[in-house]
Amino acid sequence: MKTDPEPLGIRPLIPADASAVRDLYNRAADFVLLESGTEPTDQMVADFFTDHPPGSDLAASCKLGMFLPGGTLVAIADMAFGYPETDDAYVGLLLIDQNCRGVGLGRTFLDHLTATAQARNGTRLLIAVLDENTRGRAFWEREGFWLVQSIPNFKIGLKTHVVHRMWRPL
Repeated sequence: MKTDPEPLGIRPLIPADASAVRDLYNRAADFVLLESGTEPTDQMVADFFTDHPPGSDLAASCKLGMFLPGGTLVAIADMAFGYPETDDAYVGLLLIDQNCRGVGLGRTFLDHLTATAQARNGTRLLIAVLDENTRGRAFWEREGFWLVQSIPNFKIGLKTHVVHRMWRPL
């Protein structure tokens, strides 16, 4: 299903949204497999709602969903604040339905995340992208993110990655 980049609903996600998040993980299983070497699991969904970087406050993080006008969840994002530095915002996940990629949803969601970070007086927006995720890295570079560091031997699930931390000013 290809969609237009029409204005979509973005709202906070709560644990009651777990079944919609799980359905999205299934529709983005290609990324889950690339990242972890496994198929999506219920534990991954539970972790989405509880994970946060070291030293950040889970209660201050944003677990957001992007919905089509009919209510289908087509993307999720997880953004934490205060990591790695006090004034930083860190996007730990931006996951888009495999059939909805390439139509501007990532940019729309990123614009929302940027505005949220600016409203919280953030000075930098950071992300981490897997070396294997060349399409994802190209997206972040097009959006003005620069490489800060590469982290080798980063284990996720069954896979070991080189992770590239990137940033841009807010």
